[in-house]
Amino acid sequence: MLVIHTCFETVVLLRGVKTDSHISVDLDVEKLGLQPDKTTYDDIMAYVSDKYGYKISSLYIAQVKERAGIQKRENYNIGEGKGVVPHCPPEKEEAIMDAFKYFNLI
Repeated sequence: MLVIHTCFETVVLLRGVKTDSHISVDLDVEKLGLQPDKTTYDDIMAYVSDKYGYKISSLYIAQVKERAGIQKRENYNIGEGKGVVPHCPPEKEEAIMDAFKYFNLI
């Protein structure tokens, strides 16, 4: 999986380059023997709710992903920076980390 994430990072880093031509690359993940991560935030929310009874938000999942060093896609809806951002409570962070382990994200 790390190879796939590295490829995505490279594409993101190169997208800002001004160029007159483009290069298309077809990657067959099955031939590489790798499967892209298909775990969604809804999967994580459902796991935490079923196992721990907590309702968690996607914000909490994103915060824990950042602390765990799991790559996230770019967020285009970042707001104006006004207001207070709630932080994930420790007990919910532990539950989310357990979900990451369950889904083999860490």
